[in-house]
Amino acid sequence: MPRARRSRATASPGKLPLRYRARLTCNPPRSDAVLVEAQVRRGPSRVGIAVIFPGQGTQVPGMGAPWRDHAAWSIVERAEAAFGEPLADLILDAPAERLARTREAQLCVLLTSLIAWEAIRDDVAAPVAFAGHSLGQVTALIASGALPLEDGVRFAARRAELTQAAADAHPGKMAALLGATVEQAAEACAAALDGAWIANDNAPGQVVVAGTPDGVEAASARAKEIGVKRATPLNVGGAFHTPLMRDAADALPAELANVTFETPAAPVVSNLDAAAHSDRDDWHQRSAEHVAVPVRWRESMQTMADLGATSFLEVGHGAMLAGLAKRTVPDLAVRGIATPEDCALLAEVG
Repeated sequence: MPRARRSRATASPGKLPLRYRARLTCNPPRSDAVLVEAQVRRGPSRVGIAVIFPGQGTQVPGMGAPWRDHAAWSIVERAEAAFGEPLADLILDAPAERLARTREAQLCVLLTSLIAWEAIRDDVAAPVAFAGHSLGQVTALIASGALPLEDGVRFAARRAELTQAAADAHPGKMAALLGATVEQAAEACAAALDGAWIANDNAPGQVVVAGTPDGVEAASARAKEIGVKRATPLNVGGAFHTPLMRDAADALPAELANVTFETPAAPVVSNLDAAAHSDRDDWHQRSAEHVAVPVRWRESMQTMADLGATSFLEVGHGAMLAGLAKRTVPDLAVRGIATPEDCALLAEVG
């Protein structure tokens, strides 16, 4: 068993052993009690909107430009005041090379999504849930009111810095297994003696694995042997959402020590356990541990459907999450809010 897999598998109290998370497909039952509680809190609703936010990988130069003269631009001004440095240039003028850096990319995605949410939030009546993919979970916590904007922006920056430091200390890669089941991905990772793990369970037929360079290469080769359609290397700077990020996960609680989480306006579905959480407890631990464990997005989408979602509203640049939703819960409508012009689509949601 490789050292990275063995030494940190049980580092956090109450955390499932790594082999369980990899080989049992990340599928322990969702908390039905939490689902029922959330439904009672929400009450009856004709149209159930789940608000979802993208993560790193959706950034492009100038993605914030359409919002420059919109009233929602005040989000950037508030973030700059809290952060103590200019941020507007990240979403207006930063070239692709700069946005390839983890910190800049994540702040760019976070800010653009928050601007879009600020523009529409008063028009989204009683969402059934909030959720975000990877970094998008931080956005979801801010949008739901669970995490203050100023604290959230600072935390996102430190989260990016610490995960990049972990990636520099423990080099790794990621690869998308297209056409793979979670079981096939787990089998492929088990064949990688140098360390590979499931990092993202995104949708039926799309599972991302990550680990050491040799581990990902071995897992990709094994995946092809067992019938996976394609293993596509991803252009990222580390093995995110694996035990190779343990240093970052261990350091993040200190970054949240002085942050007070509030009760969200609607349940927030966590990447960590794919469960809906309608209170403010334990988000310090979830937000830290999140970076070193798989993103359970496929299950998270199903959780939102179970909560009564009839539509997804993807808030931020791109349509990555819309594609995953259509493969996972095809009966649910999906709309995107990326520009001021998209705000008119809200009337059509549902």
